Amino acid sequence: MRRILCLMAAAALPALVQVAQVAQAAQAAGPYRNPDNKNLSDPLEGTYPVPYKLPVVAEITADLHKVRAFIDRATPSRVVDRNTGQPVTDFSTPSPHAIVEPSPNDFGIMNYEMGVMHAGLIKARAVTGDQGFTAMTERHLNFFNDRLPYFREQEKRFKLGRANSFARFVAPHSLDDAGSMCAAMVRARFAKIGPDLSHIIAVCADWVANKQVRLPDGTLARNRPQAWSVWADDMYMGIPALAEMGHLTGERRYFDDAVKNALNMSRYLFNPQLGVYTHGWNANNPDAPRFHWGRANGWAVLALSDLLDVLPRDHPGYQDVLAQHRRALRGIAELQSEEGLWHQMLDRERSYMETSGSAMFVYAIAHAVNEGWISPTTYGPIAQAGWAGLSSRINAQGGIEGGCVATTFANDHVYYYNRPVSVNAMAGYGPMLLAGAEMIRLVTNPDIAITDKVRTYHYGPKKP
Repeated sequence: MRRILCLMAAAALPALVQVAQVAQAAQAAGPYRNPDNKNLSDPLEGTYPVPYKLPVVAEITADLHKVRAFIDRATPSRVVDRNTGQPVTDFSTPSPHAIVEPSPNDFGIMNYEMGVMHAGLIKARAVTGDQGFTAMTERHLNFFNDRLPYFREQEKRFKLGRANSFARFVAPHSLDDAGSMCAAMVRARFAKIGPDLSHIIAVCADWVANKQVRLPDGTLARNRPQAWSVWADDMYMGIPALAEMGHLTGERRYFDDAVKNALNMSRYLFNPQLGVYTHGWNANNPDAPRFHWGRANGWAVLALSDLLDVLPRDHPGYQDVLAQHRRALRGIAELQSEEGLWHQMLDRERSYMETSGSAMFVYAIAHAVNEGWISPTTYGPIAQAGWAGLSSRINAQGGIEGGCVATTFANDHVYYYNRPVSVNAMAGYGPMLLAGAEMIRLVTNPDIAITDKVRTYHYGPKKP
């Protein structure tokens, strides 16, 4: 019997060695140790692929300043001659060749992504108290105010259409033109940043509320690339603008429209089995396969978060919106990767780690904790781990690595899997600012105690 046991042990030895080697390789895979653990010989400590530690406010603030400086450099605000590149100095008579100077990083200063950047800068200023964060916002808004009359007259005389640099403010054509920037300009007005842009806000809000194509039930929709399609992206392109107009004017109709779209779009797009959103839905093919693109989910939870920020608590739709936001955050949290980031396709681990959607998730989760919408015990460590991954994607110049470029509503995984990443992908910059600012709020939240046990972190209500 003893001989049999010895033979069995000998046979099992290679497998045990292999298991040990795998475990050792897994521990050695990451270059980071936890600096909060001062005992370097601690057998319970491993290594990590990202800086796994309690975030430090000064370090987060430094990261935010780097990102702010990058986008400030990337967004010139002056008018030049299209043919010569020389500055235009005479604004008494419009020239057909006058354009807003192109960005060296292809950052359009009126693009929807720029609206999110301003939201992030305003949030960073509010959290840190540093007014330098919104110097770029003030510069841009003053530029819009000063130069809009010139470009309106240019359009009147030369009919340039979309070639007019101010086309999004002269005559919006889509939610992308109007919604995000409308919300940002309203927020700037509440924060007393820049001039009164009521005239631009009115044009953009009118497009969202009255001119964008909708389904028969009033849901914001597109007729591209498929007719009668609903995009998760458009939750952000439409809902925050409607919500902020309700906030600005006090008119209930804007809040009602925002809530209707939040719930209707979730009904069309949310996958309750997986707990996340599909990118798009098409009325002519409602049972099509679902593609759970990360950033589409980011736009969705940003929109729900922004709506809850200003929606009166006694609104009849408040609890329904809050419940949907909680469902989405739970589904997203369950799909976080070993690096703290999320995959390009949330449910496909072979797709790459993507930064812009991850930043949206970290912001939405941390903000929900800080606002008391979700449990700090459950979600605080998830936000912290997410920030560990995000901070590792900010390069020395303040550029954000690993952000997916512009992406349409597609019908195959090959397209989504292989979308390029670029440091010039605008969509990651505003969410990174939002995420960092909200993480500062989280780690300094006076109602939350953060402890570490067995080399992980625990967030909980601070005891009186």
